[in-house]
Amino acid sequence: MASTALLALCSTGAFSGLAVEAGAGVCHATPVYAGHSWHEATFRLDIAGSTLSRYLRDLLVATCPDPSLRALPRKAITQLKKRCCYVSLDFEGDLHNSDRHHPVSFCLGNGCSVCLSSERFRCPEPIFQPSLLGQAEPGLPALAFQALQRVPATLRTRLANTVVLAGGSTLFPGFTERLEMELEAQCRRHGYGALRPHLVAKPGRGTAVWTGGSMVASLRSFQQRWITRAMYQECGSRLVHEVFN
Repeated sequence: MASTALLALCSTGAFSGLAVEAGAGVCHATPVYAGHSWHEATFRLDIAGSTLSRYLRDLLVATCPDPSLRALPRKAITQLKKRCCYVSLDFEGDLHNSDRHHPVSFCLGNGCSVCLSSERFRCPEPIFQPSLLGQAEPGLPALAFQALQRVPATLRTRLANTVVLAGGSTLFPGFTERLEMELEAQCRRHGYGALRPHLVAKPGRGTAVWTGGSMVASLRSFQQRWITRAMYQECGSRLVHEVFN
């Protein structure tokens, strides 16, 4: 068993920093110091990739109430989201100026073609503004700031210097720039103007946790942490607690 936040950091060669994860089911902002996750400073947002896919379907049906859109399989909607959607750096400005909508058409492979306009940047916006889905909690940038705010002042700058993005929902074009912009704004707004978060956004961050797990499992020091089938059959479940505690 391992912390996904720690494994995300390990994928970049770091053991201390702030892991900002946005995957299919949930988002997390987790401080990690010297290989240990800071659970009391971890914040969670229950909006992520699956929620955004359902939201995109709702946006498309609201624009064009075609029964075929509602009948599209989830895989097709997810494909549409990944290929066409992006994060706006000025959501309100883009929303109210049709000249900045950049419409595209996408063929779904079943003979059906879908045109997306403002839906392209409205789809990922709930990660930054959960209120769009009727949720009261802060967006991911605010949660990332709260995580940094919760750690001791002596460690805050060090962790802010390595803000690692992980998960498929961080791959939207514009996601990194928007998160960095809003995280810096949060720091200034709350009197932490000297804090300059540095975001680490590797191209393969969609599978960062798996990469980090592979790297950790290949370390020589990790080999003593394995439990073999023969060991488990001999000692039973108590061995799990003995090894991993």
